[in-house]
This record gives sequence, structure tokens and C-alpha cells, in this order.
Amino acid sequence: MENLGYYNGKFGPLDEMTVPFNDRVHFFGDGVYEATGARNHIIFALDEHLDRLYNSAALLDIHIPYTKAEMADILRDMVSRVDSGDQFVYWQITRGTQMRDHVYPEDIQGNLWISLKPAKLKDIFTPVTAITAEDTRFFHCNIKTLNLIPAVVQSQAARRAGVYETILYRTPDRVTECAHSNVHIINKHGIFQTAPTDHLILPGIARAHLIRACKELGYGVDEHPFTLREMMEAKEVIISSSTGPCMHCVEIDGKPVGGQAPDMVKNLQNWVYDEYIRETEVK
Repeated sequence: MENLGYYNGKFGPLDEMTVPFNDRVHFFGDGVYEATGARNHIIFALDEHLDRLYNSAALLDIHIPYTKAEMADILRDMVSRVDSGDQFVYWQITRGTQMRDHVYPEDIQGNLWISLKPAKLKDIFTPVTAITAEDTRFFHCNIKTLNLIPAVVQSQAARRAGVYETILYRTPDRVTECAHSNVHIINKHGIFQTAPTDHLILPGIARAHLIRACKELGYGVDEHPFTLREMMEAKEVIISSSTGPCMHCVEIDGKPVGGQAPDMVKNLQNWVYDEYIRETEVK
């Protein structure tokens, strides 16, 4: 099978799947999600993504009717049913199903959705460009919720501008993250600097792996906010996500950025790429 969908135990081709009209996701975007890649039918960093999913659900009082081990087994089983070993693995838990009402029963159980399609890891060795925009999202960016309208708007803006991403900032000029990625800099001191994991950014799995890479490679790490000016004057700008774990950004708002620490960027790219290949090898 090429594309596969799953809903509470039922599965089949994505374009044939249906879900109940009264799933709360339809009215409120009431749910949380995760996404990562698979290679050789092996899901990358699955335990870390499950930890974040269960944390997001707990912060929103969403009851997941599976243990982490049970959900991992379901995901691995579904991934094994897709013909291609290289996949984009997406899954979400919605709060549950009920007649439309803002309040919900205390014992309501979550619904599990899975969407699988063939996809390879992005080419992280090709430089990318970006634009900036004010971050107008709400103040729960640390929770990976399904309320993604601002991300949709800014992702479309990036496409229309012909760039890879939109980098967001809070007034007056604190850089937070991107429409669907984290953003980091190599600052003037040659240190990898990334925003702290507060309520304004998602604690990215790729972000955590880049920090790990820095520590293993002997690079300093600074988890403090940086400004638009500091980003534009940084030695390098890096964008990261689960499907593009270390993208080298060389232009923002039409102006060249970075280019002062290419060896450090290449070393980080090699580290995360080698880790992905190593962790998805058939043993």
C-alpha cells in the first residue's frame, strides 16, 4: 500500500478513510499531534516523539487510551504495511467524540489518527532562504496542538515569497521559531544559540538533537533568546525540524545572512544525517 490511514483501529487507503462528524477536532481543532520520518520502515526518534505527545496531551487534559508501548506497537505495525520504507509518519490524538459543546465529559477518551505516505528526509545540504513575520500565535506554542491557522498562513506566505520558511518574532524583536520549524543561530562568539523552551516555542526534537550534536562536537550551546538584529548579524542561521533537521539558511527578507562558519554548519549537518542513517539501519 502506498498511502495508509488509521482511525481507532480501522485502517485503509488514505483517500478512503472517514471519521465521525462529531470528532471534536472538526469544531475546535481539539487535539495534539506528532510527526517524524521513517527509513527502512524504522521510525526515527519514536520514543522522544511519544514523550512529547503525551506531555502535550497532559497539558491539555486529553486522555490517551493507550500506553506509550501500545501506541508504539500500533505505529510500527502501520509503518510496516506501507510499501515504501521511507515515510512521513504523522499521528494525532483528538480529545474524543461528542455532540458539539465547548465543555467535555471528564471521562471522554481520545481518538487516534495516523497518516502515512512515502517521503524521504529533506536534502539538508542545500541552502535555504526565509522571510520574517510577527509572531501572532497564542501563548501555548510549547504544546503541539492542532490549532495551526497562524502556521498555515505564514507557511503560505513563505511559498508565495518563494522561500523555505517564515521566521517569526514577538514584538519588539525577540525571534521565537518558524511557521513549522525551530530557528537557531551561530552567534558572533561561535556558539550555537537557540531560544529557550518556554511557552513561546515548541521544544523541537530536532532542536534537542542539534544540541546533542554540539556537545559531542565540542561546540558551546546558549539557550537564550536572540533578536532580529542578532540573527541578521549572526555567523550562521540554522532552521530545524524532524523532516529537515539542519537546514542552512543563507538569505532572510532578501538579504544575505551567515556564511561565516560553514565548517561548523557542515559538521552539524553530517552529525544529524549520520545519526538518522545509523538509527534507521536494519539491524
